[in-house]
Amino acid sequence: MKTPIPPRHLVCGRLAVVTVLAAVGLFPRSSAAAPTPPTDEEVRKITHAVPDHASVKPAQPRGLLVFTRCRGYVHASIPYGAKAIELMGERTGAFKATVSDDIAFFEPEKLREFDGVCLMSALGEFFLPDDFDKLTPDLQAAAREKDSRLKANFYAWLRSGKALSAIHGGCYSFHDTPAFAELFGAAFDRHPWNAYEKIAIKLDDPQHPVLAAFGGCGLEIIDEGYQFKDPYSRQRVRVLYSLDPARIDLNKPDLRSDRDFGLCWVKRHGQGRVFYSALGHNSEEFWHPTLLRHFLDGIQFSLGDLPGDSAPLPAPAR
Repeated sequence: MKTPIPPRHLVCGRLAVVTVLAAVGLFPRSSAAAPTPPTDEEVRKITHAVPDHASVKPAQPRGLLVFTRCRGYVHASIPYGAKAIELMGERTGAFKATVSDDIAFFEPEKLREFDGVCLMSALGEFFLPDDFDKLTPDLQAAAREKDSRLKANFYAWLRSGKALSAIHGGCYSFHDTPAFAELFGAAFDRHPWNAYEKIAIKLDDPQHPVLAAFGGCGLEIIDEGYQFKDPYSRQRVRVLYSLDPARIDLNKPDLRSDRDFGLCWVKRHGQGRVFYSALGHNSEEFWHPTLLRHFLDGIQFSLGDLPGDSAPLPAPAR
């Protein structure tokens, strides 16, 4: 049985701090700078925090590709999040997770084996080789052709009724590809609030089943606060929670004039479902029971097992 989260973490009527402190969370991608896997003690913490059961029984056995490849920067939290998703699948039976950074899984014959893909802070144009800029023109052209082919297959696979979930840096996947931003629902702009800053989050759709873990309450957390740009719009995505402009430092340059900082949303792409949460920069977030329940529910929503509305909602009154 899990130890309940102390009430001070989630308090209706006021926000309370979820204490998450971590070292700098980004490392340049190179053979000498791969993210460090969690220690045995950290794995025990993750294991203890993973939900005991899924919110709903899956309609059928589900396969989930937890993809971790980055072309650019690598978040230190990636192996923590991947381990948490893998363990929650094992314990709850909601899905069977395959953790990989191999783009061969996006080939048609491989991808059709999965019901969903979870981008665990995978980012950049990761279908291209790391040394793309050093390749000859002929090899670059071949790499571009493969990139286009894999993307087209991925988009068609999702549109056919499959699932995409993305955590934190997953929003920066295919950042040079407008078609991905359209299906995802937004393009990453930057994080005006850095990893050591406390951000306040308000629930925009508190009754949505993907937010059941929060019990109708907002929270404060130490994490990066993201800002998104077009095609982000509440006319295109159903925002579940966002930064609370009344409770964050707005003394930042180049903020959105509408002060609409969505951090989590759901949407449809054809028959497919998309779930995104910007939380998860710091490794310690992946042994927080409330967040893990929320991530599990979001993944189950994307897989089509957890019912929930994906129709866009207007911004709530301030």
